[in-house]
Amino acid sequence: MTIDHGLTHMAFLVADLDATIAFYAKYARMVVVHERKDATSGTRVAWLSDRTRPFVLVCVELPRVVPRFVLRTAKKWLFSFEHLGVGCASREEVDRLAAEGARNGCLRRPPTDSGPPVGYWCFLADPDGNSLELSYGQEVGLTVATA
Repeated sequence: MTIDHGLTHMAFLVADLDATIAFYAKYARMVVVHERKDATSGTRVAWLSDRTRPFVLVCVELPRVVPRFVLRTAKKWLFSFEHLGVGCASREEVDRLAAEGARNGCLRRPPTDSGPPVGYWCFLADPDGNSLELSYGQEVGLTVATA
């Protein structure tokens, strides 16, 4: 298995996955390197890449436009799904950085194991409220290389 290190993806919520795929194919020379439909929710997801490096644009189709927001309530963060994704060297590194984020008040979502191709991940908030996903075991590099 190829282990992803560094910046691996950016994720967007989209209203029409097919239109988004066509747009990025036309204007950014990107192709679909992975596509799936969640068995439970029916949500369609596509990973797009220009195949010049192991980096993908993750497009998650939702049936309606979702407003972008960041809000912290007394008990949890409510935030938009859009995020930058960075691959870590190990699960332990994800756990260590998540614990540090919790101590610093910026952990949005604790580590979760979603299995392949999503892997083990957590969300942190940057100082401006943008989301950073830290992950281990995502298969971006492998997926781009074999597509």
